Amino acid sequence: MTHSSVTPLDQDVKQAISSGDNDMTALTLNNASHPQTPEKKATNEKASKFWDKLAAKYAARPVDDPEAYEHTLARTKAHLKPSDHMLEIGCGTGTTSLILSDHVRHITAQDYSREMIDIAEKKREVDGTNNVTFAQSSVDDLPSFETYDVVFASSLLHLLPDLDDALVRIQQSVEPGGLFISKTVCLKNQSLLYDIMVPLMRLVGKAPYVNFITGDEIEEKIKQNGFEILEADDHNHKPACRFVVARRIA
Repeated sequence: MTHSSVTPLDQDVKQAISSGDNDMTALTLNNASHPQTPEKKATNEKASKFWDKLAAKYAARPVDDPEAYEHTLARTKAHLKPSDHMLEIGCGTGTTSLILSDHVRHITAQDYSREMIDIAEKKREVDGTNNVTFAQSSVDDLPSFETYDVVFASSLLHLLPDLDDALVRIQQSVEPGGLFISKTVCLKNQSLLYDIMVPLMRLVGKAPYVNFITGDEIEEKIKQNGFEILEADDHNHKPACRFVVARRIA
């Protein structure tokens, strides 16, 4: 994706896709027992390049809905404990991880964009935070060498081509009784604009893959993958974003 020739309509769709939750010891997480297929590796490399090109503008862009973002942070903090080791998947430029770091023991925050991770690490250095580790990695590298008390994913699940496989990997990465907290952009049945523009923008390289899904469908998929829902609500409305707190059953 290039940074030129961006129309207001393009920007509206892009903000809907990312939903504005702007958000080092650099390392790559790999798991030999769950290797990526060549197809997934190619897909991740393509997505990484897309977000690498967008990283600087993404980092500079203000949160689209500050009130909704603060509400999401507040509800997330309510479920965290000082002893928790949390994994954030798709951390972007690290804003949310750094904000939540005061409420847990440690955060491992990963994103498959190298440029996003580099910006996140610079933020961490300026902030002086020492309990956040940023890593270049994707959900397809899970489960890693350990499990986590909390796995957190904001504005991510709708961008995953294989959501069912991702949820299996996420479930395996959460300690039994631990939490999976997510906020997902739900574009299905929202607007004809999204239905038309997102596929067209993908064709010309101006949008990533987007899974059109409803909040109820997200909840059902999470439940089907070994979680019970503790809390669910829509935190944004243009477009709808479903916030879900789920506990791993076993």
